Amino acid sequence: MFKKLRNIETAFQHVRGFTIAVVAGSFLIVCYTVYQCRSLISAIQQKVYILYDGKVLEAVAADRKDNVAVEARDHVRTFHQLFFTLDPDDKVIRANLSKALYLADGSAKKEYDNLTESGYYANIIAGNISQQIQVDSVSVDLRSYPYAFRCYATQSIIRTTSTVTRSLITEGDLRNVSRSDNNPHGFLIERWTTVENKDMKVINR
Repeated sequence: MFKKLRNIETAFQHVRGFTIAVVAGSFLIVCYTVYQCRSLISAIQQKVYILYDGKVLEAVAADRKDNVAVEARDHVRTFHQLFFTLDPDDKVIRANLSKALYLADGSAKKEYDNLTESGYYANIIAGNISQQIQVDSVSVDLRSYPYAFRCYATQSIIRTTSTVTRSLITEGDLRNVSRSDNNPHGFLIERWTTVENKDMKVINR
């Protein structure tokens, strides 16, 4: 009788131990699954899918601080391409310059006004001249705010009789502003000045 009771008690202990092990294992599996799901959801939320020209492109969201240098350089590059890319068409000139002036303060507007008063844009149109720019490099100092930058570029002035290649170096500061459709990077160029703008070579056409 006592032997049967001991066997029953031993069996009960085995069943109880097995049950505890199963419950503990199930709990660990559930915790691991929840953790993995949360990690997956977090990773998915960092990705954005963009439909462009019939293709789905994947973009990854990131904090602004991770991309300040990249965005700052692209802001400077975009401004210079808009400001210095000119064709003998008044509407094209106005469209490019109006976009460029959203990216900079009054220092760029002052330069635009000076060029307008000197007849620079009128000469572009009258002489059927095209002006193109290739931004070679942009350096931005992120150690102090506002961020100082220097832009190195090459200008090509294409006339009917010749093509003039010029070296262009400008500098200024970048200040943070609100992002908008007109200023997607959220920077504003301040104290923009031209350090160098000289002829490198002239090719007759």
